[in-house]
Amino acid sequence: MSADDGTRRLGAYLRARRALVTPEQAGIPGGANRRVAGLRREEVALLAGISADYYLRLEQGRDRNPSAQVLDALARVLRLDDVEAAYLRDLAVPQPRSRPRRRPPERVPERLHHLLAALDVPAFVEGRAFDVLAANSLAAAFSPRLRPGENRLRSLLLDPEERAFHADWDAAVAGFLGAFRQSVGDDADDPRIIELVGELSLASARFRSLWARQDVRPLTGGTTVVHHPVVGELTLHRDKLPVEGVVLVVYYADAGSPSAERLRLLGALAAQDSGEVVSG
Repeated sequence: MSADDGTRRLGAYLRARRALVTPEQAGIPGGANRRVAGLRREEVALLAGISADYYLRLEQGRDRNPSAQVLDALARVLRLDDVEAAYLRDLAVPQPRSRPRRRPPERVPERLHHLLAALDVPAFVEGRAFDVLAANSLAAAFSPRLRPGENRLRSLLLDPEERAFHADWDAAVAGFLGAFRQSVGDDADDPRIIELVGELSLASARFRSLWARQDVRPLTGGTTVVHHPVVGELTLHRDKLPVEGVVLVVYYADAGSPSAERLRLLGALAAQDSGEVVSG
């Protein structure tokens, strides 16, 4: 990311986050005649202890060297959590590049194929744009959208079956999009990212709305509840493990839980298939 790209993205991030903070949250009078969503520029500047002109330069990309103290103050005023504040600091200190980087094709290490075959829980490998690169048979039985060649964001936003699959589809979309932005990092000019963001921007109003917020979420796992069409409701933990530029994702249930028993049933059904690992 060039310095110009960095200041442009920093300004866009500040504007997006400013719009999400209400005057009441900032402890200032709201009034009935406000024309902006969230805080005004001069209000952010006042609360952060900087001049309104300097803050305007930050939003317009005309200042390339905000201090750590200024960034910390802005993170406080904009109510950023630790992940969002770190993202703000990264935007403010872009790494200059003399020419665009070409990322090598994402490849699944051979040992991960063996590991997928050995696991008795749904597991798959995803790339940085959330493309599914490899999956075991139980992952495909868990969801056909986890087969190689699928994209998790595209499926989540555009496949109607995903709405029924996730107990809280809205929360799932918000979390995935925030993690996707974190995964993209400073490579928003990557052709694969541009292609995917363009496709989803045209096809999904929900994507456009959430993407404009510039939410950032950690690239970690969590716990999810899904409604499987064959075995019923499953409460599963999801862990994400980086391995040589790709991410191994594993779903598993608490030992002895009803979800664990249903997952074993799903495994028995998946074992009837011919292959243990589905590869792209």
